[in-house]
Amino acid sequence: MTQGCPFTLDTTGSDLHGETAALREAGPAVLVGLPGGKHAWSLNRHDDIKRVLGDPRVTKSARHHWPAFVNGEVPPDWELISWVAMDNMVTAHGRNHLRLRRLVGKAFGPRRTEAFRPRVEELTDELLDGLEAAAPGEVVDLRERFAYPLPARLVADLIGMAEEARARTAKVIDAMVDTTLSPADAQAVLAGWRAAMADLIAEKRRNPGEDITSDLVAARDEDGERLTEDELTDTIFAILGAGSETTINFFDNAITALLSDPTQLEHVRSGRADWDDVIEETLRAESPLAHLPLRYAAEEIEVGGVTIPKGDPILVNYSAVGRDPRLHSEDPDRFDVLRADKSHLSFGHGPHYCLGVGVARLVARTGLSRLFERFPDLALATPPGELRPLPTFIMNGHRSLPVRVRARTATGS
Repeated sequence: MTQGCPFTLDTTGSDLHGETAALREAGPAVLVGLPGGKHAWSLNRHDDIKRVLGDPRVTKSARHHWPAFVNGEVPPDWELISWVAMDNMVTAHGRNHLRLRRLVGKAFGPRRTEAFRPRVEELTDELLDGLEAAAPGEVVDLRERFAYPLPARLVADLIGMAEEARARTAKVIDAMVDTTLSPADAQAVLAGWRAAMADLIAEKRRNPGEDITSDLVAARDEDGERLTEDELTDTIFAILGAGSETTINFFDNAITALLSDPTQLEHVRSGRADWDDVIEETLRAESPLAHLPLRYAAEEIEVGGVTIPKGDPILVNYSAVGRDPRLHSEDPDRFDVLRADKSHLSFGHGPHYCLGVGVARLVARTGLSRLFERFPDLALATPPGELRPLPTFIMNGHRSLPVRVRARTATGS
């Protein structure tokens, strides 16, 4: 990060926590430079972020509340265009947001989440079976072989997307979170994911199934007032992207933390902590989402004594929340599953609180518990400090997670 007025965010994500600490020290709301010469206010302290996330004067709708976007000053090849051009429940405001959230929320109720458990367990075991084929001492990329495919394939199942189509779309999602993209690549990403969603919708119109896409297509076709075609396309993509990318990075971070400090894993094995403790501490210390583009001040607001003018973009620094010393005064940067207070905002807060929390926790608990049961001697194949971060300031994860695996024997020894 180059300090100045404004700060310029490091698009390579080379030192996410160092940059976050500097932003937090600089103030509760700091003007930062984004790709393409755009600016936003980075919010960096827990109390302020929580308050703003619940403030009705702050929205996620660029088409209504970002004058630069409304007036055509944001070009179609802007590096972050996919994050602001969407028309779905993520970017909707007011009554439109409530309408879309109700339609999608039906798919994530407790009953449907529980019905999804057998598939979560089946796919987890399938991927672990594949890891058992690794030769003794072989280095395996656990991100590619487990952390990535488990949530990605499960979310594809939820929306009814075939594996071949999911694999193609995954490349688009990976590119979307890469903040080192060129403008031409950014424009291609937007066109790519919309084309992929259009193909999926056309398929579900021909052959509906027991999946979220079919349900939303039916709602659209039965009553066009409930869902426009753009909202349908963009909402399905939001489910796919949000449901997979964040959980991929959660697994990456949780596994890295446990293997970097074996005493943490021993706390779980001894019963002093459980997998829920691991989940919450990972979300606190290593939020899978770093900075989320973008929100907008629908009216002038004040954050920690800083005035944010009406219409200005806002960037919520989720990676700053759980490590805020004002919230966690005792060694906030240390990963500790025995920590009593693991407060975080990694699932958001307020009207945009994550609908898929139940599914996410089910997948996290199942994946971690079965991975470490099957591979008790799992070990990093490289020092933690040499793991390369993803090239982004949006997500928090690694490009790869090299490990050595050894399955438990028949006697469990």
